[in-house]
Amino acid sequence: MKDTNKIFYLLLFVVALAVNFAGINVNFFTDDPGLYATIAKTLLYKKDFFELYTYNQDWLDKPHFPFWMVLASFKLFGVSVWAYRLPALLFFTLSLVYTWLLARRYYGWQVAFTAVMILMTAVEVLLSNTDTRAEPYLMALIPGAIYHIAKLNERYSWGQLLMAALLTACAIMTKGIFVVIAIYGALLGQLIFQKQFKQVFKLKWLALGVLTIVFVLPELYALYTQFDLHPEKTVFGRHNVSGIKWFLWDSQFGRFINSGPISREDTGSKFFYLHTLLWAFAPWCLVFYYAVFKNIKQIFRGEKLAEYYTACGGLLLLVLFSLSGFQLPFYTNSVFPLFAIFTAPFYVNQLSKLEEKFRTISQWVFIILLPIVVAILNYFLRPANYLLFWVDVVLFGLIIFAAIIRIRQAHFRLFVFSCAAALFVGFYLNTVLFNQITPYKGEIAAAQYINQKQFDSVHIYSVKFENNNFQFYCKRPVDFVPIDKFDQFTSTEASVFYVNGRSMDTLVKRRAKFTILKSFINYPQENIMPRFINKTTRHDVLNHVFLITRLVAGHSNSVMSLKN
Repeated sequence: MKDTNKIFYLLLFVVALAVNFAGINVNFFTDDPGLYATIAKTLLYKKDFFELYTYNQDWLDKPHFPFWMVLASFKLFGVSVWAYRLPALLFFTLSLVYTWLLARRYYGWQVAFTAVMILMTAVEVLLSNTDTRAEPYLMALIPGAIYHIAKLNERYSWGQLLMAALLTACAIMTKGIFVVIAIYGALLGQLIFQKQFKQVFKLKWLALGVLTIVFVLPELYALYTQFDLHPEKTVFGRHNVSGIKWFLWDSQFGRFINSGPISREDTGSKFFYLHTLLWAFAPWCLVFYYAVFKNIKQIFRGEKLAEYYTACGGLLLLVLFSLSGFQLPFYTNSVFPLFAIFTAPFYVNQLSKLEEKFRTISQWVFIILLPIVVAILNYFLRPANYLLFWVDVVLFGLIIFAAIIRIRQAHFRLFVFSCAAALFVGFYLNTVLFNQITPYKGEIAAAQYINQKQFDSVHIYSVKFENNNFQFYCKRPVDFVPIDKFDQFTSTEASVFYVNGRSMDTLVKRRAKFTILKSFINYPQENIMPRFINKTTRHDVLNHVFLITRLVAGHSNSVMSLKN
């Protein structure tokens, strides 16, 4: 690799890492991060390690591993949005390490560099590292497990066996049993296509399975003690719910085939991820599609590939996602490291003239389109301060200018342009756009209001489970009162209820008796609608959220007096 290329790879890596970390302190603007952060905060305050709660109610929806990581971060750094995101971003960084190791092992240094940059600059990765859920953990754990399994496949080692089992177990304790489809599917595909059928029956794979089960025991114990030991608990509207059964089946497989306690009426299009990848894996998606076609063609022709782990593991999970009833863009992030390795050789290796033409056209589509999208967003958004937008323009303009001057290889210059275009978008999202959304999140403003010292003696409730950003930003516990029980609520304590716009409409229709303590402007959507982006129409899509008091003799007046 030329020294100039190495310098540009290093420059792009440093800038991409900074862009991915740039949103670490952005306030939550979707509900899931607020929920997960609140559950971890509750673990901290209850001094518990095993039982998950939200609104002081038993919670059964996700395994424990990400909450344990956030709990450790909260213990070390205190409760904050950046401490919630930090462990996920560290696992994202670990995913870069394993992407590098796995790619270098089979394709060499330049493909490994390229794969790392593809992963760091995929648009959905740049989004998800700010709108953080469980996927950054899986981005490290799945390729990490596959890497150690690949080494174990070549030569037995206790160290590789332990690491493969540990990372597989942590992946299972992050998202459920379904992750073994990617991990073991990668191994099985490698053995089948290399015609090493006898290797399937080696004792080391049995040892891997047994050790993985051993490492998963903390999850099974946590679920058993919280749910299986307490059949009297009401979960999903019924009694006798087994946490272990939920973990082994309902948490993912039941959801994917839409038969579990958490289901959706509309299963969606089976081609959802094929068109979602057009933007989620941009600006690399078109070449990725071609890589899939080319490698499948080579397999059918009997031509040998450098490895089969990434193709089998990544594509098997993509098929499972496509067939599932739960189709969300960030699901595929977990196999983006495999996609990046799978795609990277097509940016490094010699291609035919037709292939080079296709690669050039497909990359220029995104090199032109992505900055135009940002320019249009900024024009309609009209942020109060344009400084960061111009920093974005100058920074990536300089990178592109330097590439034009210093890089002689056309295909590598094109690759640098693509990275710069994607990072230009990521920088804008993480430093400008998301910070324009959060001031319109009434949940945060309501929590900050109720955190004032004069309300310390007030008991706080929510009438909906989804108001999780309010729950997180409140400095003390928030309890739950179902909206249909609001009229029957009685308490001798001063109480305040958080109510969103739809809940307020319900209470008004029922002629419930309450007094509004304070209202807050709110943008109620998680998706960023064009009418919100356009500053002139923004108020058309805003509503209000409220803090209210129940009109019950003995405490509502005391709350109003605190306000005054």
